[in-house]
Order: sequence, then structure tokens, then C-alpha cells
Amino acid sequence: MLSVEIVRMMLEYNYSYQWLVWDSIMTLSDEQFLKEIPYSHGSIRNHMVHLATVDGGWLRGLKGDPNARTFRYKSEDYTTREAVRKICEQSAKEVQEYAASLTEENLKITPPNMPLTVWQTLLHLANHGTDHRAQVLHALHEFGAPTFDQDFVYHLMK
Repeated sequence: MLSVEIVRMMLEYNYSYQWLVWDSIMTLSDEQFLKEIPYSHGSIRNHMVHLATVDGGWLRGLKGDPNARTFRYKSEDYTTREAVRKICEQSAKEVQEYAASLTEENLKITPPNMPLTVWQTLLHLANHGTDHRAQVLHALHEFGAPTFDQDFVYHLMK
């Protein structure tokens, strides 16, 4: 398997499981979605806005945007599940479209003003997504929402 295929597969895993998390999030009340959680980024809303921000910021850096490090969605600007889901979907779409355009050679490049190569950055996004999904899944469980195992092996065995 080529490296670019592995990167794309990891991103597909990341975002397909993010959509499963969203299925669970949509069962919450608005109050539960916004409820402060005393860990990491706080509310489930804040976690999901954080994921969209990180994906969008790193992607902008990969594309050479000099303002990538200051890119931020502000949680307080997104008060509904639907609004947050929309920015998550947009960020995921943009990352996957970017990954679809890559070649093996592109993966090895370290873009200007970036600390990592393209492949390292994209795998970081997948790993970062897994970390925050685990945090959100715990919170969803505490709220009584449906949850699931997110092991990569389950994605491979689909």
C-alpha cells in the first residue's frame, strides 16, 4: 500500500467515526451539549469546535496560509448542535479533498512555516481526532447517549 493511501485511510477512519459521534451528539438536549465538563476543552460543543478549528488551522498551514496559526472558530459563536456540526463537516470535507489531491512526493514536503511534513500533519489530525472522540464518548456515556468502540481495527473490518 502506498503511503498516500495509508494517510487517506487514516483520515477516512477519523472522519467516519466523527460522524458516528455526531449521531450520538444529536440525541442530546441543547443543555447537555452546552454543559460545562471539567476536563480538557469543557463542553461537548467546545470539544467539537476545537476539532474543527485544529483541522482547519493545520490545513491552512499546509496550504501556505500565513494566518494559519491564528485561525480560530470561537465556541461562543456556535450555540446549536447543527451549527457546530456544519463547521465540523466543512473542515472534514476540506481536509479530505486536500488529501485526495496528494501524491507520494507531496507527503514528504514540509510546507513553509510548518513544523511537520504533510504526512506527519495529516496523521496528527487523525490521532488528535481519536483523542478528542474518546473524551467526547466518555461525556456522551455520562449523559446516557449511545456510544461505541472506536478502535481502528473495527474500521478495517467493515
